[in-house]
This record gives sequence, C-alpha cells and structure tokens, in this order.
Amino acid sequence: MSTNEFYIFKSARLGFRNWLEADVEKLTDINQDPQVMEFFPTVQSQERTRQFVKRMKEQFQEKGFCYFAVEELSTNEFIGFIGLSVQNFESDFTPCIDIGWRLHTEKWNQGFATEGALRCIDYGFNDLKLKAIHAIAPKANASSVRVMQKIGMKELKRFHHPLLASNEKLQECVLYEIVNNLRA
Repeated sequence: MSTNEFYIFKSARLGFRNWLEADVEKLTDINQDPQVMEFFPTVQSQERTRQFVKRMKEQFQEKGFCYFAVEELSTNEFIGFIGLSVQNFESDFTPCIDIGWRLHTEKWNQGFATEGALRCIDYGFNDLKLKAIHAIAPKANASSVRVMQKIGMKELKRFHHPLLASNEKLQECVLYEIVNNLRA
C-alpha cells in the first residue's frame, strides 16, 4: 500500500510522515544493528523502540514535528528517520530543537541524510517558523559531523554530554547550529 497520501512533506527522493505501528519492527531492526548504533551507548530493544515511536507520535501531535518516519519514494520503503525533536537534557543550550537522522546501513552514502536534513531545515524555518536548529553528536561520529557541515550548520562548541558521562568514547560531543536569518 502506498503511504503517499500520508506524507507531511517530501524531498526529491524521500517522503516524511508520522509513525505507524508497523514501523516499530522495522526501526527495531535498525536500532539493533551495531554498525548503526556505533555512536550510542547500546543497541535498543523493541520495547525501547516502541516507546520512542510513541514519544515521536505524541511530539508531532503537540508541536507539528518529530524525528519523522522516512520512506524512499521510488519504493515506498521505510528506511529510518530524519527530523526535528526537542532536546531538554540539562545543559546551558537546552531546551533546543535538534535535527537528527538514523538510517538503515543499506541507505548510507547515498546522500539521503543530507537531502532529508536540508528538507527538514526548510520545513522547520518556513513552516514552523523556528529561529534556530541545533545538532548534537559525539565528536567521534565523523559521518554525522560531515552531514552537519554539508547542510550549512556551524560548530558552536564541544561539550561533555551529561547523558553520556560514563562513556569515555562518546561523552565528548559537538554542538552545531543553523539560524533562520529571516527570524534571527
């Protein structure tokens, strides 16, 4: 079945939509791939994935955005998520709106994260009228940092992430930002 009518918006190759119950199993497969989760403390269980999907659905209803379920338009295949979410862990820059992505490894190195992130920035600035969007990643995650740079974000600082304090490999993170020049 085509979910084309459910897309909130599209980019050239991607459809962005709210979450479906059927996505839980597919996202669980992605969340349990050690390669995908290399820069997270651990892989995620189906129950944690189900809780994540529930939070994203609720956030979309409340705010009009979330880490959206993403499909490749040519196949209508679920490939992961790209979108915006509220980050409110304790820090001098939170709460903030964060842009993030997590894609199936088969979809890596094809420009999907960059294309999708650019479209989400457009949605955030033009539709949601956000003033700024941030991105956070462990410094060691060179691929995500490269995407942040490609989409026009600038590094603000490096910091020790309070939720990763016990993980020496991941605790040093970078904070990037892009500002909506029309609303700054």
